[in-house]
Amino acid sequence: MPADQHCFAPCPRGLEQVLTDELRALGAEAVAARPGGVAFRSSIEGVLRANLESRFASRILLRVVQKPYRTEHDIYKAARGIDWDAWFDVGQTIKVETNGIRAQVKSLDFVSLKVKDAVCDVFRDACGDRPSVNTQRPDQRIHVFLDEQEVTLYLDTSGEALFKRGYRRGAGEAPLRENLAAGILWLAGWTPDRPLFDPMCGSGTFLTEAAMMAMDRAPGLGREFAFERFTGLEGGLWQGLREAAIARVKPLPARLISGRDEDATVLEHARRHLAALGCAPQVDLQVGDALSAEAPEASGVMVMNPPYGERMGEAEALAAWYPRLGDWLKRRFAGWDAWILTGDMKGIRSIGLAPSRKIPLFNGAIECRLLRYEMVAGVRRRGG
Repeated sequence: MPADQHCFAPCPRGLEQVLTDELRALGAEAVAARPGGVAFRSSIEGVLRANLESRFASRILLRVVQKPYRTEHDIYKAARGIDWDAWFDVGQTIKVETNGIRAQVKSLDFVSLKVKDAVCDVFRDACGDRPSVNTQRPDQRIHVFLDEQEVTLYLDTSGEALFKRGYRRGAGEAPLRENLAAGILWLAGWTPDRPLFDPMCGSGTFLTEAAMMAMDRAPGLGREFAFERFTGLEGGLWQGLREAAIARVKPLPARLISGRDEDATVLEHARRHLAALGCAPQVDLQVGDALSAEAPEASGVMVMNPPYGERMGEAEALAAWYPRLGDWLKRRFAGWDAWILTGDMKGIRSIGLAPSRKIPLFNGAIECRLLRYEMVAGVRRRGG
């Protein structure tokens, strides 16, 4: 493997600068934010470390070729010139995905097919056999990106997306991906010396991400990665990084983090997720309506992700609910910083409070705002 790797780390839109700072702190070089992610250069050890330690990246993609193209055959030749058998074994399954911006091809799916053919042809020449395709749980993912002039091929070193930390089993998809939740905590300036409260915690995404931060637990400790199946990777390198991460994990202080939800079933999912991290007893979880909650401490940070009003009748209900939320915050949470992620730009205006910050973020394809309300004693300000 080359000593120096050119990489790209996609992330939720709006977290590019947060991820840039994190990758620099992890030792990456030539770090540059791009729309939807961050380009960087690193050693193979740095690639492994980024997979293990990054709280904000969605994947760590390793660039294997970048070339100009005019036709699909040029793309095939670019993929055909890579020694794929030096990266992984023919017995492993593959999946090829293609994305593009102003790509000069008729079909992205056809490009995926041509790259898959090229990979299989390389293995056929090398060993007389070809890898199988698995579109659901492949051993190795190959990402193709096209712009108007260049094709870039990446080998996915992560496998499953990095927001899949390994603790969420059988609970379904969360309404908020883990790396976005971690990014929101970072943008909110939350640190483990301040109480954290989520009054609508659901299955506990904010709570579990905060717990891992407070414990200094690497987010990748509970999962596997595609790079573990790479040919020629020095096993001791990965083992050493992982053992060092395990050694620095510390206990979670009791009652630092608390959550509430009116649905007891999803709250049980939160308890199981926290138990998988070994910190369930230290987190205070209560069943109940958000607006009946009292502040757990005199001051702290509140984070919440209320519904966005996308379902039938939900927008009208939220329009009536937001003024009650504003009254509740003013009455019971003086001294707190309240951060609300919302895609309901119209409904949130009725909260009756003026946000001191508005940060654009995307929750999947939904354009949102992360709003900060500094709850201080005094006359309630209207607007926002």
